[in-house]
Amino acid sequence: MTRPPAASLMAFPFIGGRPCLDFVATLGKRHAVPVERLPNPAALGRWIHEAGLSPDVPQATIEHLTDALGLREAIYQLLRAAIAGRPVDPADVALTNAVAANPDLAPQLSVSGDLPSISRQSADVTPAALATVARDAVLLLGGPLLERVKECENPDCSLLFLDDSQARRRRWCSMDRCGNLAKIAGYRSRTRARPE
Repeated sequence: MTRPPAASLMAFPFIGGRPCLDFVATLGKRHAVPVERLPNPAALGRWIHEAGLSPDVPQATIEHLTDALGLREAIYQLLRAAIAGRPVDPADVALTNAVAANPDLAPQLSVSGDLPSISRQSADVTPAALATVARDAVLLLGGPLLERVKECENPDCSLLFLDDSQARRRRWCSMDRCGNLAKIAGYRSRTRARPE
């Protein structure tokens, strides 16, 4: 099997359906050899921009990165515990609540041409973006949509996603990613099983 190019491994997947789920996905393949998509502060700034939380790539520091990685893992552990019906770790709750209590990114209307659009403003974008992500996690974990959070059924994938399908039977993080791989594997398995 050939490995995908490093650039595709470092691309941020925005398929979770919520900012907090997309943020948790910055550590991929948790059940195999983990893929860290936030190896440095510049990558954190890039994620904040690509997630649509800032119109520009904010400057992030090593302290911001340390805070972000701690928040990411706390949110992941809370979500996994909720999915499995296990008690949550109070330290993860406290960390998520502490970050969520910080000022988040304030939505503001701006005009581009004749049409209004929404941008988010803050004096210190990186901590505000983390507060926005933490608040999204609080709302998801404490709300009715939590029961729709699932983990991709691909054993090599660990991405969490919000199942927004009508029948609530979605199995893959994305049909373009893991769903397609499963279809190909099933086809190959059926082809090999046929007598010649």
